[in-house]
Amino acid sequence: MHLFAKSNMPTSKSKSPSSQQLPKRVVLAYSGGLDTSIILKWLQDEYGCEVVTFTADIGQGEEIEPARAKAIKMGIKKENIFIEDLREEFVRDFVFPMFRANALYEGEYLLGTSIARPLIAKRLVEIAKKTKADAISHGATGKGNDQVRFELGAYALMPNVKVIAPWREWDLLSREKLLAYADQHGIPVDFKKRKGGAPYSMDANLLHISYEGGILEDPNFAPEDSMWRLTVSPEKAPSKPQTIELTYVKGDVVAIDGKKMSPAQVLTHLNQVGGKHGIGRLDKVENRYVGMKSRGCYETPGGTILLSGHRAIESITLDREVLALKDDLMPRYARLVYNGYWFSPERELLQGLIDASQATANGKVRLKLYKGTIMCVGRESATDSLFDAKISTFDDDGGAYNQADAGGFIKLNALRMRIAGNLKASRAAASRSKSKAPAKKVAKKR
Repeated sequence: MHLFAKSNMPTSKSKSPSSQQLPKRVVLAYSGGLDTSIILKWLQDEYGCEVVTFTADIGQGEEIEPARAKAIKMGIKKENIFIEDLREEFVRDFVFPMFRANALYEGEYLLGTSIARPLIAKRLVEIAKKTKADAISHGATGKGNDQVRFELGAYALMPNVKVIAPWREWDLLSREKLLAYADQHGIPVDFKKRKGGAPYSMDANLLHISYEGGILEDPNFAPEDSMWRLTVSPEKAPSKPQTIELTYVKGDVVAIDGKKMSPAQVLTHLNQVGGKHGIGRLDKVENRYVGMKSRGCYETPGGTILLSGHRAIESITLDREVLALKDDLMPRYARLVYNGYWFSPERELLQGLIDASQATANGKVRLKLYKGTIMCVGRESATDSLFDAKISTFDDDGGAYNQADAGGFIKLNALRMRIAGNLKASRAAASRSKSKAPAKKVAKKR
């Protein structure tokens, strides 16, 4: 979604929509930055439509109120400007449900960008319905995952909505053309943008910051330490570890070190603590849904702590087979989130199963943070612990567990392997017997 950081954009020509296709009112996902300001003006020029702007605070760490003045300057009516703080909804209704699943895409990625898109799509559709708009628009490119995520979410919630994706339509496919368009229409361009901008693009929310494009497109290039914004390098992290206590209710953190917090407060605090100790950096080559491989660098300090803590509380409160089933389903769940199927019936079905498993995920976990590492040093549940010290002890258990029972258990579980072993041995014996048998003499014909 960052125009100047992408060097390999699609090259389709601008399409001139027919009068029958022209929407009357479009809701634009608007950041107030140069890229979406260009899109705003382009929508007004190309479609001749009324534009409604939607700007969301999902913890990206930037002031969003200036977007109001910019929108007004570009001719947007005050009643058509929506600026909303969605941080609590983001963590409560999207991040926390995802972490109940322990979701990791391709074994590593905590889905920080992926999980934010359904919320934006949801609000775009809700505002479109409220303002009686017949189209929505976004600034995602035609090469990335975000276009899929935005549009799958929008179509699920408003099946007949028209989606305008400028990067798939216009011919502003070079930095020079974009700057010329901005200059022509009086759209301010700061000095950094005019000189080429950052050497990579960034996307931030309360769960993470992602870095991609530009110099990072070489998967063998090691980024400078100055790139990272949320975390210190593990080498420079404090030499003294810090232990924190997380309190869980039905799989969600509700307090840290005994202090009750809202979902957004929890994640904000864990980001600060984790970042201080160099936790949550990832440099990954991943497989995009649209087909190509992509290199991204991610900082997710709070999310990394949440995942470690959640697995710890589940380890003593969930049944073995329930945990195994969750682990089996997790990669499928993660792919659904990554690929944009948050509002799909299959994700919602899986979520119901996952949430039901969390009824007993109650208790406290202590985690020690030290130079980029997390170690669980304690976990307890006063109401739902399945850990029975009387049975698991190596000392005298007073008859709670009869060790003689293990013999029959092992033999029953070995039965199929014993049968296969006997068959293998009999085949080997038959083969040896055949090889030792004397060869039959063949009589010569006279």
